[in-house]
Amino acid sequence: MNNFLKTLFFLILLINFSNISFSKEDFYNEGVKLFEKKKYDEAKFLFERNIVFNPKHSNSYLYLAKIYKNKQDQKREEKNLETTLLIDPANEEAILMLMEIGLKKTNYSEVKKLSETFTKVCLELCNENQKILNELENLEPKNNEL
Repeated sequence: MNNFLKTLFFLILLINFSNISFSKEDFYNEGVKLFEKKKYDEAKFLFERNIVFNPKHSNSYLYLAKIYKNKQDQKREEKNLETTLLIDPANEEAILMLMEIGLKKTNYSEVKKLSETFTKVCLELCNENQKILNELENLEPKNNEL
């Protein structure tokens, strides 16, 4: 009887553990669905909840940055992008978003530095780097004339 109770307890524990791990992933996936439907506040809640269970989930931070970009909260957007890059230094989308912020802030040296990093890691968004560099070239002469 004692072995039966131990086995039963172990099975219940195993089932609960698997449910918790599935629910963690559901927070992220449901958050992405809500984000795509432009339900940003609800998506933000789910991404934050996913981070509670999995603090190293870089894509949750990336989506939070996208939400803050939509809300025009550049400080929080930048903070979440930096966190994304701490966890995943090769995240192309986060690097591009930081480059765009650098252009807005006229922090050209930072944009060039990020561009060098981006060139090393790009796989899918490589053509976007050239667009930003062209934009940077168009802005720098105007900056030097002042």
